[in-house]
Amino acid sequence: MSRKICVITGTRAEYGLLRWVMQGIKDDPDLVLQVVATGAHLSPEFGLTYREIEQHGFQIDRKIEILVGADTPAAIAKSMGLGLIGFGQALSELRPDLIVVLGDRFEIFAAVAAALVARVPVAHLHGGELTEGAFDEALRHSITKMSHLHFVAAEEYRQRVIQLGEQPDRVFLVGGLGVDSIKRIHLLDRAALEASLEFSLGEKSLLITFHPATLEMLTAADQMAELLASLDKLHDTQLVFTLPNADTDGRILIQMMTQFVERHSNARLYASLGQLRYLSCIAQVDGVVGNSSSGLAEVPSFKKGTINIGDRQRGRLQAASVINCAPARGDITAALERLYSADFQASLRQVRNPYGDGGASEKVLRILREHPIKHIAKKSFHDLQQPTKV
Repeated sequence: MSRKICVITGTRAEYGLLRWVMQGIKDDPDLVLQVVATGAHLSPEFGLTYREIEQHGFQIDRKIEILVGADTPAAIAKSMGLGLIGFGQALSELRPDLIVVLGDRFEIFAAVAAALVARVPVAHLHGGELTEGAFDEALRHSITKMSHLHFVAAEEYRQRVIQLGEQPDRVFLVGGLGVDSIKRIHLLDRAALEASLEFSLGEKSLLITFHPATLEMLTAADQMAELLASLDKLHDTQLVFTLPNADTDGRILIQMMTQFVERHSNARLYASLGQLRYLSCIAQVDGVVGNSSSGLAEVPSFKKGTINIGDRQRGRLQAASVINCAPARGDITAALERLYSADFQASLRQVRNPYGDGGASEKVLRILREHPIKHIAKKSFHDLQQPTKV
């Protein structure tokens, strides 16, 4: 009997990482792919990105609406509650043998909590990582404890998942999934990208991706104001903005970006670039500015610089191409000067991506196909050392 594997996705970035795993499941005669789309995928405000999933040839089996039109803490908590209800119903109807999730977002936490009480085993990708400036940190480790198969991007992350009590023979080092997309997708050249964006890149160009840092002391608006003040001086640089995630306080950032773009002819804002245009942008611009995980996990493979602002990604493995700075205009301006310095640009030729050289999707697929799952829902805690007897 074919093994039914249900992939759950809530954001454009997460889907971009999952795409080739999904394709492998779909193409495997011993597996049946089920797809559940939720969160920002279903929101007009965030570009209705579920359509990209369908354009790639995937059938979406369930669409679970959870966003409530606000991004206050109370609204996010309500979305999580709606997610529990929707995922509980979907799992009851789809009856998968295993669900596959990635990362650390609140939508995924709700999905995995529903799977826990439904006794559906969970395969979790990109666990063990740290993001000390966001509550995603706690969600990620909580998802690890509710999951049964673990696919991690680096040995350091493998050790951390084991430290959380997971059995070592269920924690698999596969590398970063984002590298696979870079290697598999035929990117747009500059002319094709500019035509698709309806926006011309310049002699200097930057891609801006900034999300709320949900545990920072400064508000998201304060941090964005500092970033925009730094970018305001770059009259000779074309600026491509993407919208933030559907996180707490995300909408004030959207408002501030929109107002900035309206006042600057050298800037353009996109609800969703989609994976092809996003990766093509990275290949064509001088660097990526913001606090997105892609700046650490994918951008180094292009041998481009990343300016990583604030603590949202604190704790993640970083390549030498990452410039860390505080969310203050003076620090951001200094980081931009370093990005464009001749010494830093020359150093990029030697950069290696700590998340590997590709092949993660194939490794994940093989384990999803072959690993026994009949009795894995019942777990035992793996102690790093035996407790001392009293």
